[in-house]
Amino acid sequence: MKELMKKRQQTFRNHCIKYSRYVLNDHFVLFLLIFIGFLAVQYSQFLQHLPKDPSLIRWSLLIGLLLLVPIGNIATYLEKPDALFLLVKEEELKSYIKGQVRKSFGYWFVIQSLVLLLLTPLFLAIGVSEMGVVAYWIGLGLAKGLAFWLKASRFYQDGNLKWEFAISRENARKQLILRFFALFTTVKGITNSVKRRVYLDSLLTLFPKTHGNTWLHLYMRSFFRNGDLFSMTLRLLILSILAMIFIPQDLVVIALVALLNYLAIFQLLGLYSAFDYQPLTLLFPMKKGSKKVGLRKTIRFVMFVEILAEGLVGLLFIGDKLLLLGLLAYTLILTLLYLSFKLARLVDESR
Repeated sequence: MKELMKKRQQTFRNHCIKYSRYVLNDHFVLFLLIFIGFLAVQYSQFLQHLPKDPSLIRWSLLIGLLLLVPIGNIATYLEKPDALFLLVKEEELKSYIKGQVRKSFGYWFVIQSLVLLLLTPLFLAIGVSEMGVVAYWIGLGLAKGLAFWLKASRFYQDGNLKWEFAISRENARKQLILRFFALFTTVKGITNSVKRRVYLDSLLTLFPKTHGNTWLHLYMRSFFRNGDLFSMTLRLLILSILAMIFIPQDLVVIALVALLNYLAIFQLLGLYSAFDYQPLTLLFPMKKGSKKVGLRKTIRFVMFVEILAEGLVGLLFIGDKLLLLGLLAYTLILTLLYLSFKLARLVDESR
């Protein structure tokens, strides 16, 4: 059992390492180094110029670190066929899952401790003693242990393993990791859920129902009902807006929002394969390249909405309007020029 799961673990790790090369490329690593260095300088200056009343900072730290407690999943590496082929090994599998609970807890506890370690200078600067920091670290560790115990208890019912639930949780954990890599490159093995959002159907009326807009309507409908792609695009937009509101350094905001907009366009390119499982689309009496045109119109509509939202928020919260104008121009260039370049390279011209 352990050898089988170890082999699966190694296979998935190799899968992630292969995609990590596209994430940690030279340009992105350079950007991260500069961004981390800038944050370190800003953190140092913030420690030297704390407000006279640090109560808001103290409560923000206490509550913010508590949000780290529920983060983390148990890596079981179970697969769908296991419910049938490993059923006779259920007792042995229970012992294996207990070991994985301990390993997963240890991993996420270390991550949580590192975050607390980075914030320790701020705790000390606002008057919290060293023993107070240690006590809070122990309390967070106990809370993390309780959270993982509760997660592990959901795997069982009346002492028996809930196979479907355990397998679905492991699949969700892997999908979460793969979707992160999908922000930067095309990833195999991602499954999408479909959820109709009736309140968005009215937006389809903005586009005339003409023969030339066939693929536009199909892609817009797919985008509105794609449970993963729509929510991810919305999260990227919300992160951009929150960055504009809460980060006081305009240059940092512009760099961060520019990166998020690039990731949004890259993600939206995944819509191209949304109807690959529908062979009847090959019978559409459409001109060659119409599929590409429909995808371009869809992505541009979504990005124009993002540009409008970011522009309105930026006018209120970004002091340097020239930087804001540069951000909007950058996003517009991505939408009009870079998008066409990517479509020409990545999209099959069979349609």
